[in-house]
Amino acid sequence: MDCFQAMRERHSYRGAYTNAPVPEADLRKIMEAGILAPSGNNDQTTSFVAVTDPALLKQIATIAPDTKALATCRALIAVVMDAPSEIPPGHGFFGIEDYSAAVQNMLLAITSLGYASVWFDGVLRSEGRARFVGDLLGVPPQKEVRVVLPVGVPAEPLVDHGRRPFDARAHWNRW
Repeated sequence: MDCFQAMRERHSYRGAYTNAPVPEADLRKIMEAGILAPSGNNDQTTSFVAVTDPALLKQIATIAPDTKALATCRALIAVVMDAPSEIPPGHGFFGIEDYSAAVQNMLLAITSLGYASVWFDGVLRSEGRARFVGDLLGVPPQKEVRVVLPVGVPAEPLVDHGRRPFDARAHWNRW
């Protein structure tokens, strides 16, 4: 699948997944796509933890118990951001931009490999959920889980919610 086709076919999928496994080789390709993303100052502030252990997946799903995607995924990738204090002084900190670029690359890779996913971050922002997931996965305390990406074969059809027309969002030379 070419890049533009993956962009057109990528959808946020919150539904249930089939029981089909996600091979380690595919998870590796997905994480490699994240590693290939640009990084401010080349600080490379983003790391990943692939989760396939059913017991860990079940524990992580408790952060959003009514979410089919987390409850049924056979694999998940936790996206971890370095703390600003880990960056050399004077560089500026681009951790959010770094992990965002990495997540987008991974979502496109997930789509191109025939899987579906959704970018979960809001659920991690309260009640210590990010630290809970980090502790489950052995993430050092100075790093933070910022996003979880469930990965799997969708059990339901993907729904295209459409996009506003090009001319409503893109302009030439001036607004």
